[in-house]
Amino acid sequence: MSKLRRQLSAGIASNVETKNLNDIKAKTGNLYESISIIGKRANQINISLKEELHNKLDEFASHTDSLEEIHENKEQIEISRAYERMPNPSLLATQEFLEDKVYFRKGDDELFS
Repeated sequence: MSKLRRQLSAGIASNVETKNLNDIKAKTGNLYESISIIGKRANQINISLKEELHNKLDEFASHTDSLEEIHENKEQIEISRAYERMPNPSLLATQEFLEDKVYFRKGDDELFS
């Protein structure tokens, strides 16, 4: 298991739980801003997981395999299933946000005054 997957899925359930919107709003003072930050972090997580998965699956890619050999590759199937069992990137991003593991900053409005 890769370092990224262990780091991301540690202690996070793969099912959806109701979150208190006041807790999410309290971090920035604005619920929509908080959700925007969570969404951007979820996109970052999704991109890195997708790259990692494609890199692992590229090891199995061969242009000379027959159709039967492609469907019988057990290791490739297990890797894909492991990624499917991982928590959703938005769940991971929400948990990171609530645990103050996400760095964010507002633009400096006074700069253009």
